[in-house]
Amino acid sequence: MLLFGMALMLLAILLFGVAVILPKAHEVPVDRRRPYEVGTGSQLTRFTGSATDQLHGILTRRNIRMFNREELENAGLRMRQAEFFILVIAGAFVGALIGLIVGGPWLAVLFFLAAPLVGKLVVRFLAGKRRTKFDDQLGDTLQLLAGSLRAGHSILRAIDAAAAESAVPTSEEMRRVITETSLGRDLQNSLNDTAERMRSEDFVWIAQAIQINREVGGNLAEVLDQVNETIRERSEIKGHIKSLAAEGKFSGYILMALPFGIVTMLMVVNPGYMEPMFTHPLGWGMIAASAILMTIGGLWMRKIIDLKF
Repeated sequence: MLLFGMALMLLAILLFGVAVILPKAHEVPVDRRRPYEVGTGSQLTRFTGSATDQLHGILTRRNIRMFNREELENAGLRMRQAEFFILVIAGAFVGALIGLIVGGPWLAVLFFLAAPLVGKLVVRFLAGKRRTKFDDQLGDTLQLLAGSLRAGHSILRAIDAAAAESAVPTSEEMRRVITETSLGRDLQNSLNDTAERMRSEDFVWIAQAIQINREVGGNLAEVLDQVNETIRERSEIKGHIKSLAAEGKFSGYILMALPFGIVTMLMVVNPGYMEPMFTHPLGWGMIAASAILMTIGGLWMRKIIDLKF
């Protein structure tokens, strides 16, 4: 354990030396890129920036894309891959230290290796949460678009107003659409990309309604009101279905956790009672058969309660 701790300290010193000693590539001075920036930051800020630049160069040269820019943007994280990778490395060392204190070197190695997977799960969780908020805000977004159109504004001006008045993440996505169209991209392509990025079937309808109106004309505000009414009805039915399926999901969670809870209780109350299960070949076979049956049962229950709408 002592040797493992010394190895971690040596690795930290090595990373510090690599970040400080390696020469930086020539770049445009900060005062030219950011003429209105006041001060150069603290020593810690400069060290963090230097380490991030070095790591970004290494990841770029080796074409490593463990956390690409699209995933981080979908999760609402405004940072480069190198910056998030440094956070993952820091979390890995913290997890390794906790594992070393709690369970020894093997648990420390396990926690260290699990850090990238945890980082992936965090990014996916944040992206899913952001998409859910976007769907929840679609009704208000459509009201803003329809109101702006009734006031006589164009569709681009209406989207700009929605970007200014909406909450995150709708404001960010609408502002991105405005920026892309200002740079010469077609509005329909930007809206389709937004729908694909947010994985929103309802926003696909909005994009199609806008495209049809641009081709054949008509009262777009009235069309958006009808789409808004349809989306609200679908959301209400979806919530009713989720509430009906909640009981089945909760029952599935209890049934999946029940064997682990019983085994844990028996090991705490009478450790010798469960010892043959982990030492005898027949016990190993029973554990393997139980794992297979639980996997099949869990997938079966998930298929039953996972209602597509």
